[in-house]
Amino acid sequence: MKRVRLIVLISLVILVLLVTYVLMNSMTTPRLEDILANVKTQFKVSSQVLKEGEQIPKKYTVEGYDVSPPLNWSGIPSEAKSLVIIMYDPDAPSGIFYHWILYNISARVNSIDENVPKAPTTPYGFQGLNDYGNVGYGGPYPPEGLKHRYIFLVLALDKNLELKPGAHYSEVLKAVKGHVIAYAKLTCFYER
Repeated sequence: MKRVRLIVLISLVILVLLVTYVLMNSMTTPRLEDILANVKTQFKVSSQVLKEGEQIPKKYTVEGYDVSPPLNWSGIPSEAKSLVIIMYDPDAPSGIFYHWILYNISARVNSIDENVPKAPTTPYGFQGLNDYGNVGYGGPYPPEGLKHRYIFLVLALDKNLELKPGAHYSEVLKAVKGHVIAYAKLTCFYER
């Protein structure tokens, strides 16, 4: 009986710590809506394999090869200094789930190839930690039978971020706040 009580107590402590962590993280991470609230300029982002409002091919999901899709963009402002790519799921049961963060991309770059290496430093810029706890791209894997949206944002910034490779997505979101001068958005979905 003592052993059962100890296990229950340990489980409750772990649960309280986990809930505290999630709440603290959600309070300190800026919301994307707030980051983009006063940004008036938009540009275009597209992909050879992703279409606005359509299903993401299985290849780019956890069920497939889990590789990042190719993206290209045009129309970024000439005063942009760097770019950030964010992929997130706004329909996740626990709130926004960040799948990918790629930052300090040169403003002269207008595309990225498929399958960006899952490493902190890439040919394009730095990658950060996603909600899977990994560096780089982590594809969609929604609960079975549920259709989730996946949003690819490309942010044009007025500066390079003073962050090391492998930063947590929350650090990147804090760093971009107040520095986004334009953005592009591509929304797709995935359903298992």
